[in-house]
Amino acid sequence: MKTKDHTLTAGLIRRYASYLQEQERGSATIQKYTRDLTALRKHLAGAPLTKGALVRWKEGLSQTHAPASVNSMLAAVNGFLRFMGWREMAVKLLKIQRPLFCDEERELSRAEYIRLVHAAQKAGDLRLSLLLQTICATGIRVSELPFITAEAVAAGRAVIVGKGKRRTVFLPEKLCRLLQKYLHKQKKTAGAVFTTRTGRPMDRSNIWRAMKALCERAGVARGKVFPHNLRHLFARTYYAAEKDLSRLADLLGHSNINTTRIYTIESGTVHARQIGRMGLVIT
Repeated sequence: MKTKDHTLTAGLIRRYASYLQEQERGSATIQKYTRDLTALRKHLAGAPLTKGALVRWKEGLSQTHAPASVNSMLAAVNGFLRFMGWREMAVKLLKIQRPLFCDEERELSRAEYIRLVHAAQKAGDLRLSLLLQTICATGIRVSELPFITAEAVAAGRAVIVGKGKRRTVFLPEKLCRLLQKYLHKQKKTAGAVFTTRTGRPMDRSNIWRAMKALCERAGVARGKVFPHNLRHLFARTYYAAEKDLSRLADLLGHSNINTTRIYTIESGTVHARQIGRMGLVIT
């Protein structure tokens, strides 16, 4: 039986975005899904939305994007197709083998993190220095930074609400002392700690630009410097100390422990060093 052709319009994308809001999906998720669907609409260039067109789009993405990125975009499209009742056009995700080791050229080391913090301090950017330490010391997502408020600092914990979930994030005592001094200097008694000059909470793009500007001064490769890598460093550091994957999942706000497992992958160099220390080569 031939599948009916459909047209992907800007109006339908807006309808889907409104539906996602009603489902209490996060703003970052809604923006991403909207961006992915808009990219598909641009690719179609007015042509009908068909299963064949989606398969060709998937093949094209596979040539230019990482598999995980392709699957993320396909998931957005499949969600839209379910919403529209066009399930018969859904496309299969790429099969990805879970990596055994992380890419050393992408993962931020503790030493590099320290250099970034010191570079921000030397540049006189106390806000950025504390922001880096706040994300790395708590493991929060960059989108959760607005929940770090003056009230949370006073309480020593922040309540993060998003994706239909609620979790408590504890702020280390040393971090609280630093943030309290910063708040006193800024004459802030309430609201988000990290704000722009106009008083709005800093967003992903503000933070991304500020971090990238530190790279040369800190001597850290630009490919390693982005907010989510601070969350990865928190996860690896915690797991190395505690070896408790379940509790780490709770701290990161993960529903699926397999997601947490990805955060704790070490580099091949670390594994090679550990094997070398076993002392099983005799001659």
